[in-house]
Amino acid sequence: MAKHWYVLHTYSGYENKVMNDLEHRVEAYGLQDAVVDVQAPGEMVTEVKKRGEKDVTSTKEVKFYPGYVLVRMELDDNTWSVVRNTPGVTGFLGVNGKPSPLRREEFNKMMRRSGGKTDAAAVKRVTTDVEVGQSIHVLSGPLADFDGIVSEVNAESGKIKVMLTIFGRETPVELTLDQISVKD
Repeated sequence: MAKHWYVLHTYSGYENKVMNDLEHRVEAYGLQDAVVDVQAPGEMVTEVKKRGEKDVTSTKEVKFYPGYVLVRMELDDNTWSVVRNTPGVTGFLGVNGKPSPLRREEFNKMMRRSGGKTDAAAVKRVTTDVEVGQSIHVLSGPLADFDGIVSEVNAESGKIKVMLTIFGRETPVELTLDQISVKD
């Protein structure tokens, strides 16, 4: 029997618990050959917030598809029952109560969104190493290779406002932190 990817609906925030519980149930029922992969694509996000004089750093996992878990399996009555009765699973995505497998294109699109990663990879989204008045160089986007001066920093959104000289005039431009590098 062919193995296909199916989407499980879970309680939001319980994706990791459902993944762990499902893996243990599959092992306990000896279904490792039928249920071969369980994923909940996401990324680790590090936030840096200023609290007075100190920077407070917190890291949390953000799921790309909150409330959903992907399972690659052979669907039969036995595997359906084991998966469906896993604590935290509210059902399969499908039509009229019948699980529908993901098409290959759908699965590939979902994996591309997560960068093809199967587990949470660390991504630093917000940094505070950029300060007002610093010189920067634009690395990407339509304004690549321009130089400017930082006029505003919004660490929570990960964006800065930069004054660039375009056609001889100072122009304020909003950029993300990954689009710039700080000049020495």
